[in-house]
Amino acid sequence: MSHTAHIPSHRKPRQRASKTALRAGVAGGFLSTIAVAGAAGPAQAEPVTQTIEMPTIASGFSAAAAASAEATQQLALDMEKQADQDAAAEKAAKTAKKAHAEAVRKDEAKKKAEAAAKAKAEEEAKERAERASRSTERTTLSASTGTSGSSSSDSSASAPSSSSNVSGSAASIVAFAKAQVGDAYVSGGTGPNAWDCSGLVQAAYRTAGIDLPRVSQAQSTYGTQVSLDNLQPGDILYWGGAGSAYHVAIYVGGGQFVGAQNSSTGTVQRSMDYDRPTGAVRVL
Repeated sequence: MSHTAHIPSHRKPRQRASKTALRAGVAGGFLSTIAVAGAAGPAQAEPVTQTIEMPTIASGFSAAAAASAEATQQLALDMEKQADQDAAAEKAAKTAKKAHAEAVRKDEAKKKAEAAAKAKAEEEAKERAERASRSTERTTLSASTGTSGSSSSDSSASAPSSSSNVSGSAASIVAFAKAQVGDAYVSGGTGPNAWDCSGLVQAAYRTAGIDLPRVSQAQSTYGTQVSLDNLQPGDILYWGGAGSAYHVAIYVGGGQFVGAQNSSTGTVQRSMDYDRPTGAVRVL
């Protein structure tokens, strides 16, 4: 055996004749096709006259934009509707709150009116009782002074200052004046349950058979002017000047007077220190 027998040969293996013939046929056919196409191609070419329409992108964009605008408009309408609903709800809440406050106010006013009516009824009942009491006093006074009026000239020239010791016409005047305490003050009032200042003085003097002028200016000069330090029960007190007085009352003794003061206080009995008069006249 040769010493190189185990070394493989470096020569390429021989291709089979069939594969070689196949490859040569394929290559030949391909070249033949190219040659035929090259020869027939230029002679058979014709110009292209058909127009192919391609879909436009713009139409798609227009549809999308329209849909977006519609959606935006709908959103705006929804937001406007919601805003209207919110405004209506807020208005309704304010109206309800106002109605509640008005109801509370009316309820409080009703309660106050009822309380005022009750207080007024009680006051009127009390006043009626006082008037009944005064009417009784007046009846008693009229009966007791019926025979004393004619003897007024016989009374002492220096009557005591205490109303409890007053007699004759002065006693009648003082008693009548005191019986009206609590009556209302009404401008132009002449009784029997409402007076102004001069109306009360005139009515008191009428119980003694003396007819005084109606107004305070004339009453302040009717009689003899006397000092405030030398007063007697029944004297007429006045405020303002003699002949131009704006208020009058009756001195009832003990440094006090009775007068129809004003609409707030009515007819009262007060100390002269409460409202110091300007002067006084004595009629009796």
